[in-house]
This record gives sequence, C-alpha cells and structure tokens, in this order.
Amino acid sequence: MAHVVAVYDAALLRLPDGRLYTARACGREREDGMWEGWFEFVPHDGSGVLRSERETTQPTFADLEYWTTGITPVYLEGALERTLTPPPVFVEPPVTKPVYDEPAPPKQPVTVPSRETAPVLNPFSVYAKGEQLLRQHLASLPPWQLRAMIFGYEFADPADVDLEALTTPELIDLIVRAVRARFAA
Repeated sequence: MAHVVAVYDAALLRLPDGRLYTARACGREREDGMWEGWFEFVPHDGSGVLRSERETTQPTFADLEYWTTGITPVYLEGALERTLTPPPVFVEPPVTKPVYDEPAPPKQPVTVPSRETAPVLNPFSVYAKGEQLLRQHLASLPPWQLRAMIFGYEFADPADVDLEALTTPELIDLIVRAVRARFAA
C-alpha cells in the first residue's frame, strides 16, 4: 500500500504554458522489504495527476522519510521535467543487402627491407669504373642500405663506430676509403 510521505506546498511548480503543480513524495514497501519513492504532481487546474518513475530506493520507511527532507525545488523541477519528457525510442536501422558477396581477400604481405639486408650494390665493381661513379651510386642509396653495405663487406667494426650517428656523406666517405684501401692492398 502506497503512502504520501511529504507534500511540497511551498514549492509550486510552474510550466512554461502557465500550468501549476504541487509535488508530493509517495512511497511503498516492495516485496523484498525495501521502500521505493516517487513523486506525484497534482495540477491546480483539476486535470490528471502526473506520476514520476521511481526516484529512490531506501531500506526502511524512516530512511524514505529522511530522503524527502532533502528534496529541493530544483530537484522537483527536474523530476517534473523527467516525468513530462518521454524516454528516447531506439529504432533498429533497417537491414539492407550487403554490397559484397564475400569478404575481402587477404592482404599480400609487404616486404620491408631490414637493416640486415644484403647490400644492393657491389662497391668494388663500381669503384673499378671510377671513384666518382661509386660516390654517385652511393649517394642514391638510403642511409640504412649504406649501413648494410658497411656491415656486409665488414668495412667497419660496429663496436668501434656508431653507424647510426653518422650522416650520409660520412657513411659514403667510410665506404669509399675502405674500398680504396682494399683496392690498394
């Protein structure tokens, strides 16, 4: 059985269209022994009483009474607005026919050269045609390929030289000096 727990006569609620309501807190004991509370909004024009959804659940009637003492006019305005505003309706989008009859084919793997890739240029055969030609060919390569060449032909000991710190011109000079030295030997 429901009870009127509190009446908020001092906080008249006025809608934009001018209608006035008096709010009252109501409550009832549920089957599980808990008390639930809601608001009824009594119109001053004699039209139908509005009812909110459950606003609170309390363990005892005394707790429900205590809850009603903290209700402010602003809270009542929000409760009336929630009562007058219908909840949104979610509509499932229509099911349409797929564009494709099958999934996309697997992507082909992309081969990305690693730093350990074998050198793409034999510096000795190019040097035999001229040092300037070797420098031109080396200048067209990215730094990681120059480093791969230095490792591949063992032009420098990685423990002695930080190849990552060298600029492209410094890498080219290192390769040319090493090839020149081996040609001379």
